[in-house]
Amino acid sequence: MDSDKSGDNPPDFIPPTKIAYISGRPAAIHLRKCKLVMEHPDGTTMEYIFDQPTVAIGAMDDNDVVVDDDTVSRYHCRIYSDDNSYLVQDLGSTNGTYVNRVRIREAFLKPGCALTVGKTDVRFQSLDERVEIQPVNRDKFGRIVGKSVRMREIFSILEKIAPTGVTVVIEGETGTGKEVVARTIHEASRRAKGPFVVFDCGAVPENLIESELFGHEKGSFTGAIMARQGLFEVAGDGTIFLDELGELSTDLQPKLLRSLEQREIRRVGSNKPIKIDVRVIAATNRNLAEEVKAGRFREDLFYRLSVVRIILPPLRERKEDIPLLVRHILSRALFNQDADGNTQVKGVSRDALDAMMNYSWPGNVRELVNVSERACAYADGEYITLEDLPETISGIGIVRRRPSPEAATANEKIDEVSGKPFKEAKEEWLSTFERDYIVNLLTRNSYNISHAAREAGIDRKYFRKLMKKYSIEAKEDDSA
Repeated sequence: MDSDKSGDNPPDFIPPTKIAYISGRPAAIHLRKCKLVMEHPDGTTMEYIFDQPTVAIGAMDDNDVVVDDDTVSRYHCRIYSDDNSYLVQDLGSTNGTYVNRVRIREAFLKPGCALTVGKTDVRFQSLDERVEIQPVNRDKFGRIVGKSVRMREIFSILEKIAPTGVTVVIEGETGTGKEVVARTIHEASRRAKGPFVVFDCGAVPENLIESELFGHEKGSFTGAIMARQGLFEVAGDGTIFLDELGELSTDLQPKLLRSLEQREIRRVGSNKPIKIDVRVIAATNRNLAEEVKAGRFREDLFYRLSVVRIILPPLRERKEDIPLLVRHILSRALFNQDADGNTQVKGVSRDALDAMMNYSWPGNVRELVNVSERACAYADGEYITLEDLPETISGIGIVRRRPSPEAATANEKIDEVSGKPFKEAKEEWLSTFERDYIVNLLTRNSYNISHAAREAGIDRKYFRKLMKKYSIEAKEDDSA
């Protein structure tokens, strides 16, 4: 007799690992776990507690629960969680999987039910720990700094979820420090000794994304001269960070979903499944819920990834963190160190800090890092002054101490080229325009190349070509 999932509602609602928000603020977090009690023939028992979304059961050593039973298949079954329940799925085992003595292909698990694999009985229980979110009493968590209430609430959430294996989606505007938060989660997890692999969904041509993520076999497509591991394999027992998740095409979304649900991938050009054990953290500056409504993002993938969603506030909503962030940047950034590693600029003058506090920071923390780097280059003494800041922040006209080609005014440029032949003058003028245009776009978009290219209305590869032509490099930050 086979039993399949049926009905709109599972037998028992099991609260998922979720953050409860009230009026936009985190109020509590539900940590969902499952407990498996294996009953041995001699009467002894073994308990397993899991907080990960999928638990593999079988005779092979790479299963989460290894069963020493000749009647159990190598990969016998798996328990996995959906939005509000646990299910068990038989993986084509020889002797079948049973729930309360009924053979199943896939079925909901009710707390207290008996799961039988081969001749071994396993008792299933669900655990739900509800933890109130209270701001922690410190201004740092791993790589992240902040003393505002919202950041200290996020620190409290990270403390609870980092050690677990739950999938996390980090949302927030460009430059709010999503990758820094992802790295911090990894470094505070049980996977900290494993690799942290970053994949930017918006930086790789669409036709190469599948190969980058899942790998390929030799000869699977033109140019595949040898077999190659994908990033899911490279990540091993560590963490893969999918940045700019909202840029992933709808054609690739079901393949990602299948890999996450089955915990296995297939290289391009191969039918052989490869087991994976990797934690997934994703980030986006888009509102994924709105993307789902618009049909640009799969609803099932959204719910599969959004086990825990963390929403990072923009810098303009936590301005009390600016002094702390600036001190953190100046004390750690390589651009503020001499050849011996000594800090050069010690701090910020009162009027300069006031100006920074009054600025809206559309580029968020990344813009703050870039402004700090510029100010350190301009500073004559140990403190950043008002004159060292960009005019948009200081509110005053600045006579630059270190003039650069892009600082010339239009009239000055005309004077420079007026004595040259028209064609030569025109080419020099256009070159200056192109460079200034690219630099201005990058600055406005906090050096996010994808966004700058989109605003310019040109292909991202051509935008990079122009950057290379004028030796313009994108800058990165490591602060949040």
